[in-house]
Amino acid sequence: MKKYVTEKSEAQWKEVLSPTQYTVLREKGTERAFTGEYYDNHEVGTYACAGCGAELFRSDAKYDSGCGWPSFFQPKDAAMVEEHSDISHGMRRTEVLCAGCGGHLGHVFDDGPRPTGLRYCINSASIKLVKA
Repeated sequence: MKKYVTEKSEAQWKEVLSPTQYTVLREKGTERAFTGEYYDNHEVGTYACAGCGAELFRSDAKYDSGCGWPSFFQPKDAAMVEEHSDISHGMRRTEVLCAGCGGHLGHVFDDGPRPTGLRYCINSASIKLVKA
């Protein structure tokens, strides 16, 4: 198992995360589309991991993909996100994890806008906006 900068026991994660954040970040859950705090947010700032505070995405890389979750065309720093193959639920996808704590963020798809062509589809429960 990989060692992360932020390591906690499951009991410690449950103490610091809301039940929804815990389900998404630690159990690889997904919030319902169009229900998350940030899917239609247009405020300027940086989106950080709700688990460990690592800076993950900038608001200038956020766009409306119509999918119902916050979407970004690139991370702030590619080293701060990890990508893993995910074949759950009868689909082949690429899971996105926080490199700081291993928390599940969402998935990345290759149907995004220029310049990257990527759509990082991220659960609102897994991030927190730090306003500029």
